Amino acid sequence: MSEKRQISAATAVMGAATGLSRIAGLVRDMVVASLFGAGFGTDAFFMAFTIPNLLRRFFAEGALTAAFVPTFSTVYHKQGVDEARRVANICWTLLLLIMAAITLLGIWASPVIVRAIGAGYGDVAGKLALTDFLNRLMFPYIFFVSLLALITGILNVLGHYFLPSFSTVLLNISMIVCAVLLAPLFPLQPIVALAIGVLVGGLLQLVIQFPVLRLKGIRLRFDFNFRHPSVIRVARLMLPGLAGVAIYQINVVVSRLLASFLPEGSVSYLYYGQRLFELPQGIFVVSLAQAVLPAMSRQAAVGDSAGLKESLRFSLVLISIVTLPAAAGLIVCAVPVYSLFFMRGAFSYQDVSQTAMALCAYAPGLLFVGVSRILVPTFYALQDTRTPVWVSFWTLVVNALLGLLLMGPLRHVGLALALSLSSVCNCVLLGWLLRRKIGPWGFGAMASSLLRALPATLLMAAGAWLILRSVDWQVGGWSFVKLMTLGGAVSVGMVIYCGVCLLCGVTEIRDGLLLVGRKLGFARKV
Repeated sequence: MSEKRQISAATAVMGAATGLSRIAGLVRDMVVASLFGAGFGTDAFFMAFTIPNLLRRFFAEGALTAAFVPTFSTVYHKQGVDEARRVANICWTLLLLIMAAITLLGIWASPVIVRAIGAGYGDVAGKLALTDFLNRLMFPYIFFVSLLALITGILNVLGHYFLPSFSTVLLNISMIVCAVLLAPLFPLQPIVALAIGVLVGGLLQLVIQFPVLRLKGIRLRFDFNFRHPSVIRVARLMLPGLAGVAIYQINVVVSRLLASFLPEGSVSYLYYGQRLFELPQGIFVVSLAQAVLPAMSRQAAVGDSAGLKESLRFSLVLISIVTLPAAAGLIVCAVPVYSLFFMRGAFSYQDVSQTAMALCAYAPGLLFVGVSRILVPTFYALQDTRTPVWVSFWTLVVNALLGLLLMGPLRHVGLALALSLSSVCNCVLLGWLLRRKIGPWGFGAMASSLLRALPATLLMAAGAWLILRSVDWQVGGWSFVKLMTLGGAVSVGMVIYCGVCLLCGVTEIRDGLLLVGRKLGFARKV
């Protein structure tokens, strides 16, 4: 099978699994909004969850994956299964010890960490104390998901993508069940039930991976040979990678810290806005980035620079023709989505409008985030984790400066806009540096696809907007009319976009669907 087909098929599988997870996440956020609204308790929870979630991306999804997957892929394809199994065992042992120490240290140092990132909460009685308690309760989550990330890397290299992507459904279900059933047990602070759900969900995510791992012939054992050359290579690649991921995650912390000085509810508005912004990211962007890294690692390992560039070009074209309409759709559908799914219980129309404005400020950055998500794994596949570090550092500087500049006049919307503008900076710098490293990498093809998709995007947005105008979205709660109107707008918009794209010569949509269809058995192989 060609690399294009493998990338498309892997993206489709992970996208489907992640799509289920995102739907479960949407239901979870609806339950949270209805039960807890946007205020004291949710501000404390989202700030507390920032810390273990930051470390999850810091140690697990970011630097660990970037360093482990290319190394493990090289060992597996060049030295065989037995050596790959040995490397997996050593990395498992080392990661388990490190994350156990970090978890204990995080619980012990929680008061200091919470005061540092939630300084603005000090003016509200009891808010810092609640944030600290929730942080201590949820901190073991980082232990579970870091081990999960290692297993995910192993399974992806072995060609299994579905279950690791699907596992987050368990986290969302756990949070929903605990929020509904346990909240009455904590009458003073019912938000504690949600934190318990995070902890239980993290454990479930890890446990369900082991049967699949065994089916693939990997039985993880303790191995303390930390001087193994491949493990040393992973550690060396991780060090700059950790710095790069740390800088990126500091962006999130900076935004939350600045938001803590804004009126109550600002942290929650940004969280709910970012959750919907991450929906197309999780379904397609992250799935494609995860699918392309093993493929590029294989090509880099055998010196196939032409194949690597072709995989990169193909991925960038797919990213551009998906994220451009997705960004426009988020802007047009922001108020309707929050009105339909969130406006009930403690979540008012004021919360809807404020959250929708945050989403509209996030949305323009989707294309640039998507392109960056593909460019960074290219550096990783080339075993260059240093360059993204410097790019992340300057992105942090831009985000902090713009956040300070815009939060005064625009409040939380200014912080969301600052993150979007810093994403543009990140994307441009990565693209320029990658061109210096490997030569032309497909910008022309991506720009051509964007220009051809632009008329389709504008017509799609106009058609959806006209349909959505027929409903008064200030009326709260679920209704069949609102659901059908929003569903109709999305469906008509997709038909308009695909149709106009084909008329404008954006054949990548047809090619991509055919590739995925052949893999899944829906289309005949030719």
